[in-house]
Amino acid sequence: RPAHAENVLERIRAWRRLCPDLTLRSTFIVGFPGETEAQFNELLQWLREAQLDRVGCFKYSPVEGAAANELGGHVPAEIQAERHDRFMECAAEISAARLRRRVGQRLRALVDAVEGDGAVARSEAEAPEIDGVVRIASAKGLKPGDWVDVEVVGADVYDLHARAVEPGS
Repeated sequence: RPAHAENVLERIRAWRRLCPDLTLRSTFIVGFPGETEAQFNELLQWLREAQLDRVGCFKYSPVEGAAANELGGHVPAEIQAERHDRFMECAAEISAARLRRRVGQRLRALVDAVEGDGAVARSEAEAPEIDGVVRIASAKGLKPGDWVDVEVVGADVYDLHARAVEPGS
């Protein structure tokens, strides 16, 4: 969680002015000892303003030797789970909206796998095994390791849907 949330938001805005297609990712912990409902709601508001593209979230759990184990105000597991669900719902809404903005764009994608008539790939914005993927329809002749130019034709919560296009077309 950013200690200086407004400063971080200003940095994000500045980065996006310089590079509108910048992909930002972060990971958060909910239910940290002492976390109040008000603080959690502030986090959700910050997330909505930051519009991070890729977000992970974990529920706090004690780790051997960690100073946080000695803190008071441990958040009950059922509240942690509820906050985790609310956080991920918010993150999913943001992800879907940001991916929809990419419909109509062309990008270069690296094929990771061929599945039936299609292929699973990723652009420079998708980390392997962590983020969503670029699903390419009609991937005739493609094989893992190939680079392919695609046009984004659709999006869901985490994945882009695309069709292969000729380079420069």
